[in-house]
Amino acid sequence: MFAVTNVDDLVLLAVFFGRAGQDRIAAIRVVAGQFLGFAAILAASVIGALGAGLLPEPAIRYLGLLPLALGLKAAWALRRGGDGDEPGQGAGVWQVAGVTFANGGDNIGVYVPVFAVAGAAGMAGYTAVFLIGTAIWCALGWFLANRPLVANALSRWGHLALPVGLIGVGLAILFG
Repeated sequence: MFAVTNVDDLVLLAVFFGRAGQDRIAAIRVVAGQFLGFAAILAASVIGALGAGLLPEPAIRYLGLLPLALGLKAAWALRRGGDGDEPGQGAGVWQVAGVTFANGGDNIGVYVPVFAVAGAAGMAGYTAVFLIGTAIWCALGWFLANRPLVANALSRWGHLALPVGLIGVGLAILFG
């Protein structure tokens, strides 16, 4: 269930890690942001499963405004001659967390009913597995970004991939 709902996140992680380059601090920010964003997805799913209903169903699509806005900001920076970030800095913790959470509407939609029938022990088990999955996803994203073929593509096209990817994710969430 984790892999199916997070395939798109793996691609975004590779782009974020590609932008971080060899800067370990920037890579740590990507990992921290990924865990923070995914923790918010899990929290929303648990709350939803417990019946509190974090967001009404129609409101979930508006989460797409965050990656859309970040993508448009990055595209605007490119148009003005920059890449949206200072050299070597990559994405910030809150940017990665926000994109992860906004891209997690499908996750929440899948996890809430599963968590609702799993009970407290089941939710704890799923949460542990999903957090381990998040660590694996971060490692895979970093691995992909550091493969010569992928790294060359990201260094050549990564400055375009992030705004295009974020705008695409935002539009897919809004109109999906």
